[in-house]
Amino acid sequence: MIKGLAASLIASVLFGAMYYLAPLLAPLDGEQIFGWRVIATLPFTTALLLGMGQWQRVRLLAQRVRRTPLLALGLLASAAMLGVQLWLFLWAPLHGRALPVSLGYFLLPLVMVLAGRLLYRERLTRLQTLATLLAAAGVAHELLRAGNMSWETWLVALGYTVYFVTRRQLASDHLGGHWLDMLLLVPPALWYVLRTPSSLPLVLEQPHLWAMVPVLGVISAVALALYMAASRLLPLGLFGLLSYVEPVLLALAALALGESISPAQWPTYGPIFVAVGVLVIDGALRLRRAGG
Repeated sequence: MIKGLAASLIASVLFGAMYYLAPLLAPLDGEQIFGWRVIATLPFTTALLLGMGQWQRVRLLAQRVRRTPLLALGLLASAAMLGVQLWLFLWAPLHGRALPVSLGYFLLPLVMVLAGRLLYRERLTRLQTLATLLAAAGVAHELLRAGNMSWETWLVALGYTVYFVTRRQLASDHLGGHWLDMLLLVPPALWYVLRTPSSLPLVLEQPHLWAMVPVLGVISAVALALYMAASRLLPLGLFGLLSYVEPVLLALAALALGESISPAQWPTYGPIFVAVGVLVIDGALRLRRAGG
């Protein structure tokens, strides 16, 4: 449990850093950044996989596919769902849509808590229940204020939930399964990088990208590996609630990039920020009990 908590929190910090760094990859566009991210992430993910001695998990997945060929369709669907999220994550801050995406990450924990409750009969502590109610109040206010949610918001909230549930059903919710997802994303990534006009000359002509692309790969590989580890080590509901740390950091990154929260939106974000504080308290109490 403690390892899962630590993995989730560190991953959230790294995702927030990556969100803030995305505009520094200009003049690459969102699709090109997605392609370079996948290509730069895979070598570091491979190093993590081998360094942690988890190559056997990939071999076991391959053996399962040979025994049950239909499993390959599930693994392709898993990779496709992850690919959409990776693309959206770096497309949004380049197109002034960082806040709608961050709101999707605010809504995501509520959807995962509901999925954990309905699918896996998971229970929440009192503080986790309080955090859920606070976050639900913020989301409800946004629905009443705006009348609806943007497509980016729903794509994150529903898409990621289906992705994590699918990985659990496929028994691929480990680093080996994540590595396979990234490997399957290489063909579309190469297409985005090399399509006309190719971004390869653009990267070679921009000295700052020589450093930024590898840095993106390192941060992405470590953040995704920790995030996937947390999804396996924690109950789905708790994993979902801890995901509130990430959208707070993403919202702060969006503000730092020049976007703004209007006065009418503070009743949405305020309760969610408080919910994150409640989760921090709950996590501290868990650590204290584990230490005692």
